[in-house]
Amino acid sequence: MSATINDCWNVIGIRGDASCPELAARVHCRNCPVYSSAAAHLLDGEPPAGYVQNWTEQARQARGVGERAALSVLLFRLGAEWLALPTSALTEIASLRTIHSLPHRRSKAVLGLANIRGTLLVCVSLRDLLGIDTGAAHAGTPSRAAERLVVMERDGVRAVCPVDEIHGIERFFERDLRAAPATVARAESRFTRAIATWQQHTVGLLDEQPLFRAVERSLA
Repeated sequence: MSATINDCWNVIGIRGDASCPELAARVHCRNCPVYSSAAAHLLDGEPPAGYVQNWTEQARQARGVGERAALSVLLFRLGAEWLALPTSALTEIASLRTIHSLPHRRSKAVLGLANIRGTLLVCVSLRDLLGIDTGAAHAGTPSRAAERLVVMERDGVRAVCPVDEIHGIERFFERDLRAAPATVARAESRFTRAIATWQQHTVGLLDEQPLFRAVERSLA
């Protein structure tokens, strides 16, 4: 605190021993002209040494906190394609089980019904929705035991989707995402928000909004 400022609030005021006789009438030091005069002096005077550097550092740290707010996604594989879906759109991962076919299916993307915890849910093929080549090979493809069912839910739309392999939960920063290239298949590009690199793999980050719209249409 500058020596030219009478910071009596720190001594006999609300931050001191409260012995100031003016407190009974003023209630708080901010209502005192001495306090107001000191504030005006600070605003009109030169900033203290290190002022700019201190605020620059605070701004840098605040930006760093924002960058740490990463997007949580589930990484999974369909054929040779690695994909990611925000965990906010997922409710469960289940082991592979019998899928009961449905007669008179209107959409080839609808595979049938799967029993998840006693509830029959419609099973939808992401391969068909995304237009992924079912014959695409994957180097070092694990056994069928690696296949899982992913339960997706958003705005009341709930479906089960088979995937060939699940890696797990990862976090992507916005700075790590890139626009999907024109080489992405037309059907898949409609549902791909961006791409990212993970363990030397190119991962397509799915846009849940158009994806769930397509799932909902297939269930109609």
